[in-house]
Amino acid sequence: MSDNITVAGVSVDTRHWIGGRRVASAGTFTDHSPIDGTALGEIARGGPAEAEAAVAAARDAFPAWAATPRAERARILHAIADGVEKRIEELAIVETTDNGALLRSHRRGVMPRVAHNFRFFADWLLRLDHEDFETRGHTNHVSWDPAGPCVLITPWNAPLMLATWKVAPALAAGDTVVLKPAEWSPLTASLLADIAAEAGLPAGVLNVVQGYGSEIGDALTSHPDVRRISFTGSVPTAKRIAASAAANLTPLSLELGGKSPLLVFADADLDLAVDLAVEQYDNAGQVCLAATRLLVEESVVEEFTRRFVAKASALRQGDPRDEGTDVGPTIHPRQLEKIDGFVQRALAAGARAVIGGHRKDGQYYAPTLLTDVVQDSEIVQEEVFGPVLTLQTFTDEDEAVRLADDTRFGLAATVATGDRERAERVTAHLVAGTVWVNCFFVRDLQAPFGGSRQSGVGREGGTWSFDFYCDLKNTVTAPKGWDKDHG
Repeated sequence: MSDNITVAGVSVDTRHWIGGRRVASAGTFTDHSPIDGTALGEIARGGPAEAEAAVAAARDAFPAWAATPRAERARILHAIADGVEKRIEELAIVETTDNGALLRSHRRGVMPRVAHNFRFFADWLLRLDHEDFETRGHTNHVSWDPAGPCVLITPWNAPLMLATWKVAPALAAGDTVVLKPAEWSPLTASLLADIAAEAGLPAGVLNVVQGYGSEIGDALTSHPDVRRISFTGSVPTAKRIAASAAANLTPLSLELGGKSPLLVFADADLDLAVDLAVEQYDNAGQVCLAATRLLVEESVVEEFTRRFVAKASALRQGDPRDEGTDVGPTIHPRQLEKIDGFVQRALAAGARAVIGGHRKDGQYYAPTLLTDVVQDSEIVQEEVFGPVLTLQTFTDEDEAVRLADDTRFGLAATVATGDRERAERVTAHLVAGTVWVNCFFVRDLQAPFGGSRQSGVGREGGTWSFDFYCDLKNTVTAPKGWDKDHG
């Protein structure tokens, strides 16, 4: 196979990046664009041998990288950010072609956020400290020691942004990395390897291996030399990773999606609430944080629904490369089948499609709103990961909270209300890692991020990322014993 493919005029190396060089595999898999199904090229398909080589490279590079002064690590991370900013247009068009998300979003928001991920954690590293404290005259000093090689497994819905959300703090912490991108959207991870090498990141500190699921994943997550595993994806895959990591007691950070609610109270600004609800169709609904369960106070549901339908019906669905497109395709035919299966089973069970409820040409699914759904039904309880929302009503705060919390997930929640005290009461009882009040998707990297229940294990962001990617050490020093004569 050719080592490079050209995507929208951008050359992308399809081989792995291991130990500072490109490495081919005997096998390949075909990467398709969800926009029109076009085959983009053949990608190196790794397995146990590539996993072993990548972990070995990360292990061998770790001592020198861990010993690299903080200021130098930060300088290199800023250089990587510089490289990302120089190639924003290339990264944006490649990722849009590869995963179908809106090009305008990649240009204006996602790729600048990729650069920001590196800058933020570089700067946070330089001020990462803990005040010494005393215990009966003894001094306690807390330090963050680099943990070792990390395996980072990332999803297809925001490939580069979510990869660098993990890669940046791991590198800042002094760890080395084996990055395994999703097989449905592997291309920008390969470009990241090029950018990191050009920025002066030493060989073996960042390795990128491609492959299908457990073919390479099991070898990575069960490896005894791996010191941390961070994964974003589905609950079933997370359970497999946890079982694989258990033999070595490898610490895990898991972000596993959800079935988040949007609570709309009668005192809310309805136009704002409708805007928040329609925003859940962003990225064709393929967002782990999406508030897919609309819970609306009964007294305003008719007016809310009228305004929602008017706004949602105006969304333009089509080629994500077009500036005027609002909703693009789903990532893969398999995902499209999954989405439609959820909807058709719900309709068969008595749900009603206010809008949508059907697939369109290609890999596009019409933005859908389902009413007349039952709380314990599949469509209310399970993550669809597509442009599908459900609408239920409540009569008071207690019922709103009960419905909101009545799933096995707990990643996020959104509340629309004009009453500050109500917002405080309600959010105090919501089971969620993040709660937004009268806003959505506002993310500050210094805040903790993660989920409760089956939405995940652990938190990352700011100091919480360093707590995960480091081994925290407390050194206790006695006030005496310094008078020994050393000659």
